[in-house]
Order: sequence, then C-alpha cells, then structure tokens
Amino acid sequence: MDILFDEIPSLDLADFTSGSPEKKAAFVKKLGDAYENIGFVAIKNHGLSQDLQDRLYQSIKDFFALPDEIKTKYEKPEIGFQRGYTGKGKEHAKGRNTGDLKEFYHVGQELSRIPDSDPIKSEYPANLWPEEIPAFQQDATEAYQTLENAGKAMLRAIALNLELPENYFEDKVAYGNSILRQIHYFPIENPDAVPADAVRAAEHGDINLITLLMGASADGLQVLRKDGKWIPITALPDQLVVNVGDMLERLTNKKLKSTIHRVVNPPKDKMNSSRYSIPFFMHPRSEMDLTCLESCVSAENPKQFTDATAGEFLDERLRELGLKK
Repeated sequence: MDILFDEIPSLDLADFTSGSPEKKAAFVKKLGDAYENIGFVAIKNHGLSQDLQDRLYQSIKDFFALPDEIKTKYEKPEIGFQRGYTGKGKEHAKGRNTGDLKEFYHVGQELSRIPDSDPIKSEYPANLWPEEIPAFQQDATEAYQTLENAGKAMLRAIALNLELPENYFEDKVAYGNSILRQIHYFPIENPDAVPADAVRAAEHGDINLITLLMGASADGLQVLRKDGKWIPITALPDQLVVNVGDMLERLTNKKLKSTIHRVVNPPKDKMNSSRYSIPFFMHPRSEMDLTCLESCVSAENPKQFTDATAGEFLDERLRELGLKK
C-alpha cells in the first residue's frame, strides 16, 4: 500500500547500531517503508558533530569567496570534474541543456587510505586541496570518513530490509568511489538576466547508492511525492537527510525509490543571497554488479533494467549531465 508522507520520516540510527534487537528490527521496518514510498529519511546519531559541520561550512564559504581565477586553478575537466572545482553552470540535469545555478567542489577517497594491493587505487584521481584554505583538507577528510561510516550503517539496515545478509554491501563499498560535494548556489544580482528556466538544481535523481546530506544553509530542497505533489524537505540541525539513489533503485528493480528532487530558486528579492549544501554521494566500487536482485523480480514486477556495472552506469550518467564528453 502506498503511503503519502507529508514530511520525511525521522529515525534514530542508534536504534540500529546500538539498540535492542527489537529496536533494530523496528528501524529496518520503518526505513524500508520510507524507502519504498518516498525514498527519503532524516536520521540522528550519525556521528557527524555540529562542530565539524560548522568548520566545514566555514571552509567552503571561504573557498567560494575566492576570485574565479583562483578557483579555476582547481578545475579539472579532463577527469570529468570528479575532483576539485566545477565552475558555475557547468552541470545540468539529465534531459536539460540549461546549466544549474551552482558551483561545487569534489572530494573523493584519499589515496593514502587505500592499500597498494587493491587495484581500485589506480582508478581514482588524487584529491586537490586549495592551498588558500588550509583548514579545508582536514575538515573535508574528517567529514568524508564520518559520512562514509554512517552510510555503511545505513546500507547494513537496507540489506536486512531486502532480506540479504547484513554485510551484503560491505565489500562492494570498501574504498568505493564516493564523493563529498560542497555546493555553492551563488547569488544572482540580476534575476532577469539568467535564462527563464535556470534553477539552482533542476529536478533529478541521484546516481549513487545512497546520499547523505548535512543540513543546508537555507531552504529550497523539495521532493516529488508519488501523487505528483512537491513537498519541502527540512531536517533538524542534528539530522542528516539520507535518500535512495539510482544505483540502489536499479539493484532493487524499483522496490526502493530513487525519488526525484530539486532545489528551487528563492523569491526574486532573495536571489542575491548564497545557499550552501554538502551532500555525500555514496558510490560502490566500479565493478559492483547492478543486475536486479532476483528477489526483487516477479511476474507483478518484471525486470525493468538492463544489466550494468556501477562503473558503466556512472560513466553513462556523467555524460548525460555534461560533466564528461
């Protein structure tokens, strides 16, 4: 039965990680209900301190305040913008040509953490660290590792909901291709001068397994409910918003929903203010097989996707977004 949420459900990750068997089972059930219907939850007790969030937000505000000629030193189109800076309007949603009203900075796995014996190490470019913002590297690296650990706990709960072994995703996300994206929705001094269809982030689904989003600096995030109604997403300061991505929807043959969402423009009189947001896109290793799970395919729900690896699917989507030629 479809459940039409008026707001996304709030869950306590501690119920899963340190609660009783009953609390753990209840968490898994509530998470499954939410992910089968709206694809989003808000969680607390995720391990990311308010102090670290504040420090990271200050680092990215300092970076995005730099002149464009300094920021572009860290722009690497030759690696599909997968590390470092991506300039204003470079990314657009799938099926659109108008660029989003944002700029962002990507941080990936620190190569020093990956054993030399693991062949995945050769697939990743090195991180770029802005020398103008000394605190950026420590703050971003600490946040990356904290969010990765929270994501692994969420994936254990998702595995149990799918009646898979609890550690099903462990080897698939070990040193995975996850990305911490620091976003600046920049001020628009003259709203009438931008394309009429330009928005901060056009409606889209995320590419990855799950996304973990720390509280943004302003409102604007909306989720498309099953009945076609857009509902605002607001999380308390101590919560992360965690949503299903396209890879997990594909693996589960749409049992779990990668819900379309967007970041709308503020009223014209507030377009000249900045908005900052920091999502963590949790990706698996490139060799992960995204073939639909047999348990999610039935006569009522026939297989809806062709077979692909995570790497193949990511490559396809980066081309659709205009980040890779």
